[in-house]
Amino acid sequence: MKRRSVLKFLGGAGIGALTASLPIGAEASVLSDESISYAGNDRAYWVSILSKIATPILDNISKQQWRKKMPMEVSPTFDSRDPGVGYLEAFGRLLAGMAPWLALPDDGTEEGKLRKKLRDQALLGIQYGVDPKSPDYFTWRGPSSQTLVDAAHLALAFLRAPKALWEPLDQVTKKRVVEEFKLLRKIKPNESNWLLFAAMTETFLYSAGEECAREKIDYAVNKFDQEWYVGDGWYSDGAHFSFDHYNGYVIHCMQVESLRHNISAGGKYKEMYERAYKRMQRYAHHLERMISPEGYYVVVGRSSTYKNAAFQPLATVALENKLPDDISKGQVRAALTAVLRHIYIDKTFAPSGWLRMGVVGDQQSNLADYYTNAGSMYVASLSFLPLGLPATDEFWTCAPQKWTSQKCWNAEQFPKDYYVSY
Repeated sequence: MKRRSVLKFLGGAGIGALTASLPIGAEASVLSDESISYAGNDRAYWVSILSKIATPILDNISKQQWRKKMPMEVSPTFDSRDPGVGYLEAFGRLLAGMAPWLALPDDGTEEGKLRKKLRDQALLGIQYGVDPKSPDYFTWRGPSSQTLVDAAHLALAFLRAPKALWEPLDQVTKKRVVEEFKLLRKIKPNESNWLLFAAMTETFLYSAGEECAREKIDYAVNKFDQEWYVGDGWYSDGAHFSFDHYNGYVIHCMQVESLRHNISAGGKYKEMYERAYKRMQRYAHHLERMISPEGYYVVVGRSSTYKNAAFQPLATVALENKLPDDISKGQVRAALTAVLRHIYIDKTFAPSGWLRMGVVGDQQSNLADYYTNAGSMYVASLSFLPLGLPATDEFWTCAPQKWTSQKCWNAEQFPKDYYVSY
């Protein structure tokens, strides 16, 4: 959105000082010209960033020109897999985070008009992505097992917004999606978070009234519920614990969603779901405390190029109005907004519109792993989930508040922290 559109979108909001949710002492230099225009309106800023991320993908795929106009960039250490898998990777990951926002009802606001446009484009993208005759048909059936990962994110999008992204599809497109998902059963997932990718695609099939491979669902959720939970809200990613953000990128939310949408299949899933949700809420505690007083967070472990996707569990409990009692909506919105402002400077986007393969700016391609391509970056959409709350929700209308680390280092009272046993 251009500067003129920004002012219209804000309904005349001023463009003076930076938004109040930025911590004291934050420098304007971390913001682009467009970002400064959103002073005092966090929601408008979030929408502007998500739109900037999504538009190059959705606009091009809706015209069946995506592969033609956006060649797939890959990591300097990229392995031998077909880089074409990156298109499903970008699309599925993008929609997984956008889904709750796209599911909001249509309205006549500038945001509403933008949302409807992007939703319509996303529906065309799904149609073309499963049409073998389309130039933008996704790489579903190649030798790479990566397809399972990204189909799982598309499944997550369907589960998060079925009325917006699944039900409007025509019957031919639905049949093709189901067929492609079932063909993924030939892929044997690794003994890690990959088990949840198989659980997600099968859970979606179950929710759509199709026969599912229930053993894949049960194997995954049982592994994380019983064997790989290491305590205090943290899971091990397989047999060995790694200090990284995969609890945020994948594990908590896919475990919760797999269980949530299988409750109707048996009582055991409800008990496991409630336990998994409490664990996710506890992990959200840790995420909020990881954000420094200035709005930076701890960058550790592999896949650090996934940026703010690490905050998906915190974003989820905010979306569902289930934040822990000692964390306010105002502090979560303020903290996440500060994180976004540090990441989404102009140089984080390539001239072509792609997100670059780093955390911030254009000098961090060394962080890209052997499995990383430009499409991988779009998992960053996962922390934008609170946009699924209407603009009138308290999350967006309440005053910004100091988050925990700000209170701590400003010599103010803040809640004590203790481990949990569930």
